[in-house]
Amino acid sequence: MKKLALALALAVLAAPVAAQEPVNITKDVMSVTVETADGPVEIKRIQDNANVITGNFALTSRPCPNFCIQPMIPAPGVTPIGELELMQFLNDPNVVVIDGRVRPDFEKGAIPGAVNVPYTEAADRLGELGCEPDFDGFICDGPDVKSVALYCNGPWCGQSPTAARRMIEAGYPAEKIYYYRGGMQSWRGLGLTVTGD
Repeated sequence: MKKLALALALAVLAAPVAAQEPVNITKDVMSVTVETADGPVEIKRIQDNANVITGNFALTSRPCPNFCIQPMIPAPGVTPIGELELMQFLNDPNVVVIDGRVRPDFEKGAIPGAVNVPYTEAADRLGELGCEPDFDGFICDGPDVKSVALYCNGPWCGQSPTAARRMIEAGYPAEKIYYYRGGMQSWRGLGLTVTGD
């Protein structure tokens, strides 16, 4: 029996360790570099094939309300997008990627290159997107008005959908709003680079 246990132990020690396979963003793209206020940041996926999501973003059953599943289109005219489109927008000077979460959540980790505009402030900060103030809100029809891509914590987070609706009510054109419903939960679930990590 001792010989069998020793043989098994030696076999386990001699077994080759599983090689780490590269983890690309797409078949042909290993990483995307984006300009941020702090300089260039390379967005790539975590290269540990055994990596798992942990912490709050691993929770699957948050009570509703407040954590109800959000629609893919938070308001008529808004376009839903995924990670690849969001990465393209991070390098597009005509699009502002907006993290609609409250500041403490943004500071814990965000998508590199995103600007924090908490959902409670979104309708009041349209001037930063090229809109002109008006008595009833903003006029957002000039050539300098940028498009926005909004995100928050994930499919159960209502902060960026609320920001989109408030922006539209204040005069921002819905067709200039893109919504990344997956948010930080999907971004982290794919092992993509996060500020502060």
